[in-house]
Amino acid sequence: MPWPRAKRKKRLLALTAALALAGTGLGVPALTAGAAAAPDTSAACDAPDARIYQVPASVPSDPGSVIACRATALPHVPGNVPMRAWKVQYSSKDNAGKPVAVSGTVAVPDSRWTGRGSRPVVAFNPGTLGLGPQCAFSKQLAGAFQDEYEGENIAALLKAGYAVAATDGAGYLDGQTHPYVSGADAGHALLDIVRSASAIPGSGIDPAAKVGLWGYSEGGAASLWAAQLAASYAPELDIVGDASGGVPGDLKVVAKSLNGSPFAGFLVDAVLGLSSSHPRMPFEELMNEQGKETLKKARSHCLLGTISTLAGQRIEDNTKDGLSLEQLYALKGTDGRTWGQVVDEQKLGAGIGRAGSGATYEIGFPVLQYRGALEEVVPIETEDATRKAYCEADITTRWKVYPGEHLTTDQLAKDDTVKWLGDRFEGKPEFGNCLLP
Repeated sequence: MPWPRAKRKKRLLALTAALALAGTGLGVPALTAGAAAAPDTSAACDAPDARIYQVPASVPSDPGSVIACRATALPHVPGNVPMRAWKVQYSSKDNAGKPVAVSGTVAVPDSRWTGRGSRPVVAFNPGTLGLGPQCAFSKQLAGAFQDEYEGENIAALLKAGYAVAATDGAGYLDGQTHPYVSGADAGHALLDIVRSASAIPGSGIDPAAKVGLWGYSEGGAASLWAAQLAASYAPELDIVGDASGGVPGDLKVVAKSLNGSPFAGFLVDAVLGLSSSHPRMPFEELMNEQGKETLKKARSHCLLGTISTLAGQRIEDNTKDGLSLEQLYALKGTDGRTWGQVVDEQKLGAGIGRAGSGATYEIGFPVLQYRGALEEVVPIETEDATRKAYCEADITTRWKVYPGEHLTTDQLAKDDTVKWLGDRFEGKPEFGNCLLP
């Protein structure tokens, strides 16, 4: 049963209200010191809820190790799908290769899997939720914020019989900042929750199960980064396809469009996220008093608050010297890199190629990309350019444009995406449609 129409309308009305405001201008027990070993997961998942979000004293060096887990209910996954679900804290690696702990949710439908092989797993990355610690996707699914996320995509996957491994993304543990739009951080976190899912007691997930990747908006960038990193970072995973929608492929193009716009809060989140994931770059010292207040708001709000309270913000108004984006890109960090280089490193579709091509990022499975015809948040020029880059790299790519704007396109694509992933799990051929204009 789909999410009630009244609740969907309530979400859209809430976003409309936020945009209207915008228009006015308005702890974990310590692990053994030294080389951390993976915890014993033979016992039941009964860690206190707070432990899932506490920073551990040390993190296992093996990505995908379960650090803590807890059985949970998911009241904001609609349709009353019978399932078992867990909150999980697991090990991953940041963009510099340092072990980090990440939180997320794993859910498995109670229905018996009747398809070929073992039950497939979909690694899911949500779209932008906000940087506040209360915004973590696992907290929202468990009922903390009824209006922040509908959960329809998760429900659709569970109804199709697939297990779901949904990462919060790094940086949602106590006292941390989410490394928003940092490609490697996002890709690692998404791949590693798949690794951890089979280690959760009672999940019944086969480590050799077929895996699909899916995300939209921020999640679309994350899932596409996971696709690009999979061959080198998680070669043991049997990934059969990636679905990525609303992808902000070139952050410089996105930043130029967002600066001073009704959706400027996303640019603030991006600047804050990249500074947290790249601490050698100059940042806090560049902010004036308005900038400090802007960052404070960004750190505390979820999606609607981010849009409404940070609308119209301009980078130039938040820095001591009125620095433009281009001037910021020229600034160097202590490692000699410029901000422009750091931002360019997040660009999707660069250095990609088919399996065996010798490219930096080899992709050996098909990719689905999509966007809305009325897209108003992510410039369509960068979404189209990412698709073009994949086609030119001879990666099997299917492309679709839906008659929606940024928010509604996610739901318009839901059923098609679940079916497309199902076709990949069944081994059906995909030839892409790169020859279409």
